[in-house]
Amino acid sequence: MAVLAESGSNPDVDLLYDINGLAKDAPHWFDRVMEFVGEYGLLLAMVLLVLWCWWSVRRRSEEDAASSVAALVWAPLAAGIAVLVNVPIRGFVERPRPFVDHRGLDVLVTGKTDFSFVSDHATITMALGVGLFVANRRFGLAGIGLALLEGFCRVYMGVHYPTDVVGGFALGTAVVLLLSPLASALLTPLMKAVERSPRAGWIVRRRPASGAQDDALVSGARRPVESEEKDLAA
Repeated sequence: MAVLAESGSNPDVDLLYDINGLAKDAPHWFDRVMEFVGEYGLLLAMVLLVLWCWWSVRRRSEEDAASSVAALVWAPLAAGIAVLVNVPIRGFVERPRPFVDHRGLDVLVTGKTDFSFVSDHATITMALGVGLFVANRRFGLAGIGLALLEGFCRVYMGVHYPTDVVGGFALGTAVVLLLSPLASALLTPLMKAVERSPRAGWIVRRRPASGAQDDALVSGARRPVESEEKDLAA
């Protein structure tokens, strides 16, 4: 189990050389951009996307807001659990980084000494993307798209095999979907309790403006008066 691909005749290795070969033909500045994007940029973009989705789902109705925010809270939790699950997987497979067994790769990030299978970056981004999809399909599709781009970048940078990335996608997706019912059962009541809190309720659902609250109070006060007038007229 130490090496999943050992020769260039393996399709996994062939695809690795094809994708990483693009880095050799690209300008130096473009490789530096891809290095930042693949190592840090897309992870930051996923965090911003989760925050944007949270800001959006807070506008939903009272019944939908708590469940949507609960699903959104589950996304980063699932990503963290998936990374922990990956620890024994890496230790069991013990697959070296591609540049250890294969020469001629253009490695954009040096200093990687841990095992290669599966990719933590691919696992985290796909878990966040699928978790976003559970909370909001529009944001989820964008998150899954960023995860796919992350996977491409990891191979382009020469630090992962394509199957490392596919394994990360599968692991992140499996953790999110398999544990989602349990997470929803635990987190949704918690988010409903937070929503009822006068101080922390804004985390789950956006409070109406003061003017809207006044209009609601006035409307509520008018209804009993109108009903009394109707009873007198009858």
